[in-house]
Amino acid sequence: MSRPSYILKTSCPDAVGIVAAVSGFLANRGALLTEVSHFVDDESQKSFVRVEFEDDARDEAGLADIVASYQQHVALIFGMDFEIHPSERKLRVLVAVSRQSHCLNALLHRWADGHLPIDITGIVSNHDDQRSLAEWYKLPFHYLPIEAGRKAEQEAKILALFEETGSELLVLARYMQILSPRACDLLAGRAINIHHSFLPGFKGARPYHQAYERGVKLIGATAHYVTTELDEGPIIEQGVERVDHTMKPADLERLGQDVESSVLNRAVRWHAEHRVFFNGNRAVVLRH
Repeated sequence: MSRPSYILKTSCPDAVGIVAAVSGFLANRGALLTEVSHFVDDESQKSFVRVEFEDDARDEAGLADIVASYQQHVALIFGMDFEIHPSERKLRVLVAVSRQSHCLNALLHRWADGHLPIDITGIVSNHDDQRSLAEWYKLPFHYLPIEAGRKAEQEAKILALFEETGSELLVLARYMQILSPRACDLLAGRAINIHHSFLPGFKGARPYHQAYERGVKLIGATAHYVTTELDEGPIIEQGVERVDHTMKPADLERLGQDVESSVLNRAVRWHAEHRVFFNGNRAVVLRH
């Protein structure tokens, strides 16, 4: 009978013997290490470790025992922040969207095919456009329009829905509304946004037309955590595609939407697999 698999995330001030202490602790338990990633940031002098391992602990009590033992024998010694998660447990995700469907559709397709380790708790939108897509995937669709002067009430309903569904991550799959500072604080580290990113950057309406008019040679997308500073949160993933003068605005938009979709999917995957660590305003992603 195969043993359960777990993921250990840990970070602390860098010191000699961190990896040895982590691996030694697991070896003493008879755990089998199946993936180990380690990174030291020279500037912050912080050490980041992610380990996947198999262990005989088969229930919540067994997991609690691992946590308590690790805290006593390793974490306290090195001043570590750490988490331990069952590998098979899927992250509960609420998805917010406005009118555009490309990021939502790509996310749902990969989720339905079992390629994303998440459970989607529902889809929420300030428009009714994506109801049929949600129904196709047999997912709850929550239409929460924004009435004049009542945006705060609509946002409060989204936050309530997030809690009621037991969601652990809010994915803004082209949700074209800015979250309030209160919402950003409540969802700190638990909300991911996707947006186009160009060199130079284009803000406001019709960004692909602006890019066309400037003759850009690269278009791209950025997935990042939501913070009170608009589009300034820790970056999880980015992607770019080369373009040229023969491409029309519609071509740029089509290609840009493909990049946005793939970048968002990778960011959600890495978050759900507990591969992302915060290092100030930077995100460290231990992909391997």
